[in-house]
Amino acid sequence: QVQLVESGGGLVQAGGSLRLSCAASASLFSINAMGWYRQAPGKERELVVSITSDGITDYADSVKGRFTISRDNAKNTVYLQMNSLNPEDTAVYYCAARRSGVLLRYGSFVDYWGRGTRVAVSS
Repeated sequence: QVQLVESGGGLVQAGGSLRLSCAASASLFSINAMGWYRQAPGKERELVVSITSDGITDYADSVKGRFTISRDNAKNTVYLQMNSLNPEDTAVYYCAARRSGVLLRYGSFVDYWGRGTRVAVSS
């Protein structure tokens, strides 16, 4: 069992930046896909970005060019750098991991979830 703990959320003004971290309780070498989902009020949880053990990334169109995911296997940590934030980015952000395969849009087959960290962007 792998526990994922997110940190770094908070309140920021539009145009600002935040960096989220996801610390895993075990080695990431056994995990193929790591990523971040988000759930805005009244909406479904959706994949924002993922990264595989080979370093292949996949970004949702809404965050391309603004968000950057990185993965440090030595530290068992995944990061999400979020720049140029806007109010539409307001959501609870969840770290997710899947041992084999890739992360899917709505979170099917995710093996491990974090509890989430809240991001609020004011206009």
